[in-house]
Formats: sequence, structure tokens, C-alpha cells
Amino acid sequence: MSEQQITRNIRTEAEVAGLLDKPLFHHIGEAADSVNMPCYAVGGCVRDLFLSRPSKDYDFVTVGSGIELASEVARRMGRGAKLNVFRTYGTAQVKRRDLELEFVGARKESYSKDSRNPTVEEGTLEEDLSRRDFTVNALAVKMNREGFGELVDLFGGLGDMRRGILRTPLDPDVTFSDDPLRMMRAVRFASQLGFEIWPETFAAITRNAERIRIITKERIATELGKIMESPRPSVGLTLLLKSGLLAIIFPELAAMHGVETINGRGHKDNFGHTVAVLDNVAAVSDNVWLRWAALLHDIAKPVTKRWDERVGWTFHNHNFVGAKMVPRIFRTLRLPMDRKMNYVAKLVELHMRPAALVEDEVTDSAVRRLITYAGEDLEDLMTLAEADVTSRNKEKVKRILDNFRLVRTKLADLKQRDEISSVRPPVDGNDIMEAFGIGGGPLVGKIRNAILEVAVERFVEGGTAFPRREAVELMYKVGAEHGLEPVKQIE
Repeated sequence: MSEQQITRNIRTEAEVAGLLDKPLFHHIGEAADSVNMPCYAVGGCVRDLFLSRPSKDYDFVTVGSGIELASEVARRMGRGAKLNVFRTYGTAQVKRRDLELEFVGARKESYSKDSRNPTVEEGTLEEDLSRRDFTVNALAVKMNREGFGELVDLFGGLGDMRRGILRTPLDPDVTFSDDPLRMMRAVRFASQLGFEIWPETFAAITRNAERIRIITKERIATELGKIMESPRPSVGLTLLLKSGLLAIIFPELAAMHGVETINGRGHKDNFGHTVAVLDNVAAVSDNVWLRWAALLHDIAKPVTKRWDERVGWTFHNHNFVGAKMVPRIFRTLRLPMDRKMNYVAKLVELHMRPAALVEDEVTDSAVRRLITYAGEDLEDLMTLAEADVTSRNKEKVKRILDNFRLVRTKLADLKQRDEISSVRPPVDGNDIMEAFGIGGGPLVGKIRNAILEVAVERFVEGGTAFPRREAVELMYKVGAEHGLEPVKQIE
């Protein structure tokens, strides 16, 4: 992403100061002044203000006791404010409705080799900002009355934001070795924000990739989930692959990368295809579990890959094998082992069915089978199948997508016909015979069909039912047109 593209969305220091010129932030500054502490908004909330990104959570750092400052802020905010104190970590939260404020004293940290949990000591503002993961997260804005709204940028974070780059305030090897989760965060921010990781910073991630093993699966799953929710998840996943992190945290996905060639015949790079499908789904759906289905739809291709002298490379039953792999992958990645997992496995198993359907004659029975198999997930299955079309041959893509449109038309038409066929007139033959005192015959059928025609028309036009009262009135009217006299009033 070019500098011009990034700077277009970067607010100025004056604009950010103006956004903070609100009673809430002045109250915080006044509270800090009353206890003689400097106070700064810091970290991600400041970054997001410059990037015009929404934020409900604000972090504040003070050179002093964050708990004492938070207590004073909560007191001034009144009855609606709730104070939560975490003395072990020296932090406190003040919550009010959908707003969350976190306060902490400035600190410096030191780490041991086998843990990302630091030894924490009181520190200066500069020491606190220097321990941040990236320069764009090491910005601080003053809250005190004197100097309110002034930006503290000790490491060039605003310039990095304008250039759209991610780099660490200090030596990246130290930063990532101390807390390896920061490597995942770098990839996540690159994917979320569209930033590039500075070459020296990325090289440090590659050198320290093995350190990710000390991070819990739950922490990794959180970052992976945020990458999956980003506008183009392929950005983050490709960075994970290139850095060596993916082979450690998700070896099944990393195994999809690469092309094997025999007798001059190779297959497509399944990793590249997979992330392209994922981006296609992400472009049309925020459903993160549909995105997971896209990521895993070909996950079994590496284990089902075979060379056949007659037809070349094959991946027979990779959809069925992949569906069986989903529970193990979800368990390993600490993803939910519930209906979400079942939904993903189902779509992985069925993802080839719509494509197989368009290759054959699109018969009513074939479409009904697809509806039966997919059930309520039919629309998501069709979205996945359409996203799975990634050929560079534009004519081929157009032809396949045109066929999918035909299937969608057939699905809609068949659904309507099936629904129409289920429509029943609210007046039946027994009612007609009883109302006019006649036996069965063609006339009963004519009256019933006239009522059925109106019932179907009501359904097609607005999906509404034909009330029995109106149907009875129509029955007597049509009967009179055929010379029948009523002998009984039907309710």
C-alpha cells in the first residue's frame, strides 16, 4: 500500500486533539491533576483515533498509581461508573455503559526465556512506551489541563502510520523473543490495517518463529481469529506462511503450500488457491465460520494427493477426508467444539456438490437432493462453491459462474413450485357439496379450482394465506355463477 493511500485516512494531531476535547477526557485530566499525576491516553485507542477506526475502549498510563487515578476518575464519574481493581497487575478499569477505561502506572518490564509473563517495575513514560509492541501503538496523548491533547511520539509512530508500516520501537529480536505473541500481532495488524511489516521487523519474526511454542493455544487462536475476520485474511495467512509461524501453529494448512511435478505435470498450489477462495468469501460475507469453511475446504488435499499415469494428479474424496479432519483441527486450535464446528465440517464435505451439479443436467431431482443435503445452509454452500472458482481463465470462470446462476435460478424456481404445490384451498370438496347439497362431480372440481387459483395467486404475490371466510364467500359466488342455490351456510 502506497504512502498516498495511507495518509488519505490519517487524521492530524489537531484533529485527534479535537476529538478528545470532550467532557469525559477533561474529567480524566482533572482527576489526574487533583492527584498530581501526569496522565496520557496511550496505545491502540490513540492509533485508532488517527486511523478513523471506532473504539469503545481507552487505555491510560500515568507516572504513578493507575489504581489511585482510576479510583478518582470513577468517583468523579458518579453512580453510573463501576470500578474494577486488579492489584496483582497494578491496573484498574472504570466501566460505564458501553465504555471501558483502563488505567495503569508507567512500567518497565524484563522477561525470562521460557515465559511471556514479565517482571514488572515502576518506570518512566519513555520506558513504558518503549516496551510497546509497535511504534504505531507507542503514541500517547496528554490528558492533563496543561498540555491537553499534546502528542508524545518518541519512536516515529505517526510517520510509520502515514507510511503504512509496522516496526518495533526497540530491537525487534528482543521485542519478539520477550513476548512471542507480538509476532502474531504484527501479522494480525498487517492483515487488519493493510500495513506492511518493516523488512527488518519481518526478518526478526522469521528468526524468532520457534519462540511461538511458549504461547498458549488460546492466545494463538485469538490472534488467528482476528486475522480471519480481517478484510483480506490472505494477507495475514501468507505472512504466517512466509515467516515460518504457520508450519508451527497450523501445519495442516502450511502443508498445502507448494507444487509437485511429475512427467512435466504439476497441480495448482493448494495454499494459494485456498486463501484466494477465503478472500472471495470474505468479500461477500462477514460470517467467520463460513470463512473457516473456505479455509478448510481443501485441507485434505495434501493427504489425498495421488499420481495417476492416465489422468495426472488426483485428490479423490478430499472433501470427505477433510470433513473428518475438521474436529481435530478445531480441537487443536481451541476453536468451539459445537454446532459451529459441525457447520464447517458439513460445508467442507458438501463443497463440491454444487460444482458437480452444474457439470450435469440440472434436473429437479438433483436440485432437490442438493436442497436436502444442505438444508438451511444451502445459501452458504452456494457462496462457498462460487468462491471456489479461482481459475485464471476468465472465460472458464464466466462459464462456471453462469452455470451457478442457472442452479440458483433452478433452486428458486423449484422452491417456489414446491411451495405452491403445498398450497391448499381453505375450502374443500366436502364443504362445497354440503353448501349446495350436491354430490361429487365436475362442478365441485370447478368451484374448488377457482378457489385454489385465488389461493395460489395470493401466495405468489405476497406469500399470504387466503382466509377461509373469503374463500367461503367466493365458493357461494362461483356456485351461483353455475346456477347452484345454497342449502346450508358454511362457516
